[in-house]
Amino acid sequence: MAADAVQPGFATTVEALRLRSWRLGSGQPMGVIDQFTEADFQHIVDDRADVHISSRDGRFYLGWFPNSRPGGDGEDWVKDEGWVIAVTGTANVPGYRMSFGTETPAEIILAVVTQILGTSRPL
Repeated sequence: MAADAVQPGFATTVEALRLRSWRLGSGQPMGVIDQFTEADFQHIVDDRADVHISSRDGRFYLGWFPNSRPGGDGEDWVKDEGWVIAVTGTANVPGYRMSFGTETPAEIILAVVTQILGTSRPL
């Protein structure tokens, strides 16, 4: 494809773009929540209908905030945050935290949770 010096930008064709369809929309959160058994995890649904799940040892946390996380004035970092996943580290190895927007497909969250739970081992 030759560049057109008269018109700025670039030119292409629809075929060259290789358009794709992508999973969009929040989906069904129960597929994620159902991964956590009562035997190994504590479940709390608060007065906002937010769901909080933690491992019995307290090192894993998953929060689902269907209407985004609550926050005060000046706390834009929680705006549109729908999912929070955190694993607490140890004295020698730091933990990690990740968050996803309210419109992140639940299937994506399920894949992440499945991978994390697959790394967990009883001591």
